[in-house]
Amino acid sequence: MFSDIGPLEVVALAVMAIVIFGPDKLPKLIQDTMGFVRKVRSFADSAKEDIRSELGPEFKDFEFTDLHPKTFVRKQLMGGDEDPLGFKELKDGLDIKSVLNDEPPARVAGAANLTKTAPAEAGAPLAADERPPFDLDAT
Repeated sequence: MFSDIGPLEVVALAVMAIVIFGPDKLPKLIQDTMGFVRKVRSFADSAKEDIRSELGPEFKDFEFTDLHPKTFVRKQLMGGDEDPLGFKELKDGLDIKSVLNDEPPARVAGAANLTKTAPAEAGAPLAADERPPFDLDAT
């Protein structure tokens, strides 16, 4: 939630809070804020438990994070943690760092050969105004 706030910004907010509220009212304000946060968390937890109890025993392992669209699609359409389309092998075979550094890719054990080999005969170089051959099957 606050992963994009840097340490300098936190210090600036603390200084502003001390200036605006004063050092004598700031501890009481922090206590009141933390009490409010605890009440909201307990209310949300009790609401989740009420929903789980109302859904019944067949939804005892239901998690609200499963309703996130990415998780829902992965779990419902693609079979959860399984990999029916073979994306795991593809992901394991790619080495992005070597591509960015223009290095030859490191071989991953068990990964398929994902690189295409060059044809045996590349052909003669083209003339200055000559168009390259067009392959209908490739497009």
